[in-house]
Amino acid sequence: MTIRNIIHSVLIVSLAAAGFNSAANAQNVSKEEQAQITVLQSDAPASEKAIACKHLAVHGSDAAVPELAKLLPDPKLSSWARIALEAIPGAVVDEALRKASETLEGRQLVGVINSIGNRRDAGAVELLVKRLNGKDVTAGSVAAVALGKIANQPAREALKSALAVANDDLRNAVAEGYVLCAEKLHRDGKATAAVAVYEEIRQAKLPKQRIVEATRGAILARGQEGLPLLLETLRSDDKKMFQLALGTVREFPGSDVDAALAKELNSAAPARAELIVQAMADRSDTVLLAAVLKSAEQGDAVVRLSAINALQRVGDVSCLAPLVKIATGNDESLAVAANETLTVLRGESVNKQVLAMVADADGATYRLLIELIGQRLIKAVPVLKKALASNDSETRAAALMSLGATVPLDQLGLLIDQVLSPDHAADLPAATNALRTASVRMPDRDACATELAKAVSKAKTETKSTLLEIISEVGGAKSLGTLATAAKSDSDALQDTASRLLGKWNGVDAAPVLLDLASTAPAGKYRIRALRGYLGLARKFSMPPRQRADMCNKAMKVATRTTEQKLALDVLKIHPSVPGLRLAAAARKNPKLSDHAKATTNAIAAALRKRGVNVDSVLSGS
Repeated sequence: MTIRNIIHSVLIVSLAAAGFNSAANAQNVSKEEQAQITVLQSDAPASEKAIACKHLAVHGSDAAVPELAKLLPDPKLSSWARIALEAIPGAVVDEALRKASETLEGRQLVGVINSIGNRRDAGAVELLVKRLNGKDVTAGSVAAVALGKIANQPAREALKSALAVANDDLRNAVAEGYVLCAEKLHRDGKATAAVAVYEEIRQAKLPKQRIVEATRGAILARGQEGLPLLLETLRSDDKKMFQLALGTVREFPGSDVDAALAKELNSAAPARAELIVQAMADRSDTVLLAAVLKSAEQGDAVVRLSAINALQRVGDVSCLAPLVKIATGNDESLAVAANETLTVLRGESVNKQVLAMVADADGATYRLLIELIGQRLIKAVPVLKKALASNDSETRAAALMSLGATVPLDQLGLLIDQVLSPDHAADLPAATNALRTASVRMPDRDACATELAKAVSKAKTETKSTLLEIISEVGGAKSLGTLATAAKSDSDALQDTASRLLGKWNGVDAAPVLLDLASTAPAGKYRIRALRGYLGLARKFSMPPRQRADMCNKAMKVATRTTEQKLALDVLKIHPSVPGLRLAAAARKNPKLSDHAKATTNAIAAALRKRGVNVDSVLSGS
C-alpha cells in the first residue's frame, strides 16, 4: 500500500469516527435543548433569544455552547448568554469563554471575565494575569476578583505581586481578590497560610473595607488565638472596626469569648455596652446569662434597657424574680421593658414559678403576677378567682383581664356573673371587656353563644344590650338566632340593639333573618333598618348574579318606600349582570321607579355590552 493510500484510509477512518461522535452528540441533545438552539440560530427578536438562553441554563449542554458563544459580543444578549454558559458544566464552556475574552472589549469583556471567575476556571489564570497587568484598569479589576475566586497558588502569587505594585485604582480590587484567596485557604483547613495573607492585606495601604474584611478573616482563621485581636478590635475607636468586632463576636467559636465579653461590659462606655450585651445574647448556646442579668439589674439605664430586652432571647426562670422587681420599680421605661420580657420568658418552669410567687406576694408585685398569668396564658382560674375578691380595684381589673385571656368555656359563667351582678359597680367595664375577650376566642362559637343567650334572659335591660353586642361578635348560627329573637321582642331597646347588630352582620347567612324582620319586626323603623341591612349584604358580598338579583327582587317586593326600592336598583347597577338587567328592565313599568329604573337599565346594559353580551336579546325577552 502506498503512502497516498495509507493517508486516504486514515482520513476515511477519521471522518467516520467524527461522524459517529456527531451522531452520538446529536442523540444526547434533548428536544427542548434543540428547540432553544434553533431559536438562537434563527432571526428571532432579541427578547425570544433571551428566553431561549434562560431555558438553556437549565437544559443546555456542550451542543448549545457554539450558538451561545456567538451572542457574547452582543450588547443586548451577552448577559443572557453568560447566564446559560455559567450553568453548563464542562471544559467546552471554559474554552469558549477564554477565547471570547481575547477579542471582546468594554462591558462584554468585563462580563466574560466575571463568568470565568464564577466558574473557577483554573485554566484561565494566565490570561487573567495578563489582564491584571494590562492597561485597562476596569478589566484588570474584574480579573483580580476572578483570580480570587479561582484562588489556586498561581492566582494567589499573581495577586500577591500585584498588591505591592498596583496603582490606587487597581489595588482595591486586588485586595478583594486576595481576601477571597485567604477565605479559600481557611475553608481548606490551611489556617496559617490564610492568616499570613490576611495580615499582608491588613498592613497594606488600602480602603477601609478591605482592612475590615481582612481583620475579620484574621480573627476567625486564628481560632481561639484570635481572641486578643477580636478584643483589640472591639476596643477600637474606629466605628467600623467596632461594628466589625460585634459581628465577628457572633461567629467566634468556643466559650472563652463569652467570659471576655462579660469583662468588657464593665469598662465599655454605655453606648457600646448596650450593643455588646446584644451580641452576647445572640450567642445563646454559650452566653453567660448571669452577666446579662447583672447588666439588667444595675448600671446605666441605657445598658439596663438593652440587657432587659436581650433577656427575651436568653432568659430563663432564674430571671423571673429580678425582672419582677424591675417591672414594679420606679423607672417607667425599664418597667415596661421588663414586663414585655416577663411575658415571653421561655419555659414551663417560668409559669410554675409565677404561680408559686403569687402565694406570698402582695401589693404591686401581686398585681403584676396576676397580670402575667393572663399575658402568659397560664391556666390558673382559682388563683384569679381569689384575686377578684381583693379590695384593690387595680388588682381586680388585672384578674378580670387575665380571666378574659385564659378562662375555658366551662367556666365562662364566672365572667358572666361579674357582668350580671358585679360585686363592685366600678368593675363592670373591665368585666364586660373580659367577657368579650373570652367569648370571641372560644373555638365552639355556638356553645359560647348558648351560654351568653341564657344570660340575656336573666340580665337587666341595659345589660341585655351589652350581652347582645358580645353575642354578635361571637358570630355563628346560635348568635344569629339569638339576635333575631331579640329583634322581635317586646322591648324597644332590644329591638333597637338587635336590629342594629344584624344590620352590621358580616355574612350572607344573616340575609333570611333580615328579610324576615323587614316585614315582621314590631316597629316600622326597625323594618326599614333590617331591609337596608339586607340590601347591604347584597351590595358587599360576592355571590352568583342570580342570587344577588333574587335578593334585590325580594327586597323590592318587601319595601314599603321607593327609597329602599331604588337602593335595590343601585345594587344591581354596582354589580351588572344579565339577571340584574332583566329585573331593572321590569322595574321600568313601576311609575314611581320608572326614571331610576331606566337609568339603571341603561348603565347595566352599557357595562354588559363591554363584556360582549347581546343586551338587545336579553331586553327583548324580559
